[in-house]
Amino acid sequence: MSELNSDPHAAAAAVDAITLATCEENAAGARRLAAIGDLWELRAPDDDIEKRYWAIDGYSGLVVEVAAALGVSRKRAQAQVDRAVMLRTRLPKVAAVYAKGLIDAVLVAMIVARTDLIIDDDVAGQVDADLAAKIVAWGRLSKPKVEQRIDAIIAASDQAGVHPPKPPSQARYLDIRACGPGTASVCGTLDAAAAAVLDAALDGLATGVCRNDGRSHDQRRAAAIDALARGGRLRCECGQADCPATVGELSAPTVGTRAVIHVIAAPEAVHGQAPGFLPGYGQIPAEQVARLAEGATIRQVDLPPDTAEPRYRPSVKLAEFVRCRDLTCRFPDCDRPADACDIDHTRAYPAGQTHPSNLKCLCRFHHLLKTFHNWQDQQFPDGTVVWTAPTGHTYITKPEGAHWYPQLATPTGTPEATQEPERTPARGHCMPKRKRTRAQERQQWANQARMLNEERIASEEWHRCRELEMALAAEQWDEPAPF
Repeated sequence: MSELNSDPHAAAAAVDAITLATCEENAAGARRLAAIGDLWELRAPDDDIEKRYWAIDGYSGLVVEVAAALGVSRKRAQAQVDRAVMLRTRLPKVAAVYAKGLIDAVLVAMIVARTDLIIDDDVAGQVDADLAAKIVAWGRLSKPKVEQRIDAIIAASDQAGVHPPKPPSQARYLDIRACGPGTASVCGTLDAAAAAVLDAALDGLATGVCRNDGRSHDQRRAAAIDALARGGRLRCECGQADCPATVGELSAPTVGTRAVIHVIAAPEAVHGQAPGFLPGYGQIPAEQVARLAEGATIRQVDLPPDTAEPRYRPSVKLAEFVRCRDLTCRFPDCDRPADACDIDHTRAYPAGQTHPSNLKCLCRFHHLLKTFHNWQDQQFPDGTVVWTAPTGHTYITKPEGAHWYPQLATPTGTPEATQEPERTPARGHCMPKRKRTRAQERQQWANQARMLNEERIASEEWHRCRELEMALAAEQWDEPAPF
C-alpha cells in the first residue's frame, strides 16, 4: 500500500488542492476577460465614432491587439472579446459569479452563445439575474442539459431569443447529402495533395467570369463544382450579351487543364526521397511530392542578391523568394498562406527600397491594419520581423519557410533608407468602407434570427391548436347517437 493511500489526510489535502486550483484557474479566466473589457472601454467606443464604417474598424483593431497579447489566432481572440463585452454590458451578475471562480470558461462561453439573440435590455437583465442564481450547480451537467436549462430561462422571458436546435450531422470520408430544398452538403477528408489540386481548380474556374458577375467568390466556387464535373467553364451570370468571359466558352473546356500547385521541396524530395511543404497544408509525405512532381515545372529558388530593384513591384524571382521564405502572413499568429498575401514594404516605398530585407508577406487584413491602426514593424536581414503594438508591446515573428529550410534564412543584406514622408491626415479616406456599421450588422442578424424564431413558434402553436381541434372533433364523434 502506498503512503498516499495509507494517509487519509494527504489524500484530503490533494483533493483540496484540486478544488482550490480549479477555483483560482476560473477566477484567472474571469480576470482575463475583465482586462479585455477594460481595453474595450478604452479602445472601441472612441475608435468606432471615427472608424465605424471602416472595413477594419476600432473593434477589429482591438481584436488584433488581444490576439497578439494572448498569442492566439484572430478568430479565437474575437471569441474572447465577444465574451468579455457581453459579460460587461449584458451579463454583469454572471460575470460576478465567474470572478469568484465558481463556474468555468466552458459554461461562460455557453451562456454568452445562448443569450446573444436577446435584444431588450430589461429582458437581458432578468435573464442575467436568473442565470446567476442557478448556474453554480450546473457544472456537473452534460452540455445538452446545460443548454436546455439556459434555454428554459431565456424562454421564460423571451421565447424568440432561444436558439433553435441544430440538425444532427455526421462527417464521413466523402459524403454528399441533401441539406435543404435544392441544395446539398459536401464534407469529407482528402489527402493534402488532392485537396490542393481541387481547391486550385475551383478557384481557377471561379475567377474565369467577368467582374460584373453578381455572385460572391464562395458562391462561384460552389457553382464551379458542377462545371468541373461536366468538363466545361463556369458560366458567367452578368447577363450581358457581349460578356468577355463567354468568348470561346464552348471551344475551350477545362478538361485536361492543369491546376498550378506550388510545393517547396529539396531536390531529393522531387524523386520521392524526402517530404515537402505544401503551402496552406503543411508538410506532406514524399510520395505525394513525387506524384505532384510528375510533369511539373521545377524552378530553383535562389537567394536574391543584396541589391535593390528600381521599382515598387518586385520582380517575379524576388517575389517568389519572399513567398517561399515567409510561407504565411508575417503578422503575429496569422497563418494566411503567402500566395493569398500582399508583398509589403516594411519601410514604405520609396523611402524603403524594393529589397529582400525590406519585403514580407502580409494578408490584406493585416496590411490595412498596419497602414491605418498604428502598428509599427522592423525587419532584419534574416527575415525576422519585430512588431510594436499601439500600446508599445513588441512581438517577434520568424519566417515559416526558414523553419523547414534553414537556408532561406540566410541574411540578404541591409537596404539603404531615406527620410520617410509624413503621413497625411486624409489617408483614412483610402480605407475600404463597409455598407453598415458593426452594430447595424449585429442588429440585422439578431432581427432576422428572431423573425425566424417567431415564425417557427407561430407555426408550432398553429399545429398544436389544429391537433387539439381534431382531438375534440374525434371525441364528439365517439358520443352515442341521440336516438
